[in-house]
Amino acid sequence: MDDSTARPTRRRGEALERAILDAAVAELTGSGYAGLTMDRVAARAGTNKNAIYRRWPNRAALGVAAYERLVEADLRLPDTGELRADVLALLRQINCDLASPRAEVLRGLLAAVGDEPELLAQVQAQLGDGGAGRWLTLLGRAVARGEIRPEALHPRAATTALVLLRNECVTRGISTVPDGVLVEIVDEVYLPLLRGRGVVRG
Repeated sequence: MDDSTARPTRRRGEALERAILDAAVAELTGSGYAGLTMDRVAARAGTNKNAIYRRWPNRAALGVAAYERLVEADLRLPDTGELRADVLALLRQINCDLASPRAEVLRGLLAAVGDEPELLAQVQAQLGDGGAGRWLTLLGRAVARGEIRPEALHPRAATTALVLLRNECVTRGISTVPDGVLVEIVDEVYLPLLRGRGVVRG
């Protein structure tokens, strides 16, 4: 038996689910979505395919769940106590992540959606809010501190900095954006936009 497999172990509930997701993450980062199979994940997790199918009905659902686990494990929401610093920290984190193995996993998922309708539905469900949840949480903290008014908590406004970052990558054909551009996005566009929706101070 090679290092990528494990002997079946009696686990249940959250422990088994974690083991399956950890195995799926390892397969995704090692072989990409194209190499992800229920057999390989079951072998690596030390379980059987039935245990996987009871939780995820198909390979697409498992692949997206594994990607979500990657995001949760590696992306930490900044909490510096100040809106501008939080925004810059999150934007810098995302900018660095664009060239990471996780970004390669996402590109692999997106590349496969044309051949798998189930995968398209799963990816759309996972990315449906355009990442707004993370940004709204960050802005919600600023509201609680009195830096901005609740009127600034709009999903499209919240993700404007992220959209501009992605636009820079697409239009310039680059994987990461210079830090000076990130500062411009925050100071010249994002914060003024939030002020236009009712900043109290700053």
